[in-house]
Amino acid sequence: MAKRRAKDKIGTAEGRGIAGEIFRQVQAAIEENRGQAGALIPVLQKAQSLIGYLPLPVLQIISRDLNIPLSTIYGVTTFYSFFTMVPRGKHIVSTCMGTSCYVRGGERILNTLQKELGIEPGETTRDGLFSLEMVRCLGCCGLAPVVSIEEKVYRRMSPTKMKEVLSSYG
Repeated sequence: MAKRRAKDKIGTAEGRGIAGEIFRQVQAAIEENRGQAGALIPVLQKAQSLIGYLPLPVLQIISRDLNIPLSTIYGVTTFYSFFTMVPRGKHIVSTCMGTSCYVRGGERILNTLQKELGIEPGETTRDGLFSLEMVRCLGCCGLAPVVSIEEKVYRRMSPTKMKEVLSSYG
């Protein structure tokens, strides 16, 4: 009985403050997309934009309210690289490892980032300031090697330049 009550509370208690507002906005996205083909992706995008990632309780709400199996939602969430189920840092550092970037030193840049940040790709620094990820292509092959932080692309990077760029975000 206690498990049922706990499960029933998922998404039913709107809450107050920021949590309540986030819940209402996720519910609005669900209602806006309910019954439409491909409704799941826009709802997941909205939830992630509000929270910063997709925690399991939110996936359970979406599953229940869109009547989509949780396993399907989990499959979509883990398939697309732009979705994450773990909190990300304030600054997302994306290192291009496409052919041009790799050949022109992308691996050295990645190694520098790992050393400077103390994390591996897919991880977030303890202070929550940086998350590190590898991407296959940023579409800037002529400027290789490149790294993006937020929406800004840093071109023709070297380990020394990378350290300077990171220090500007600290």
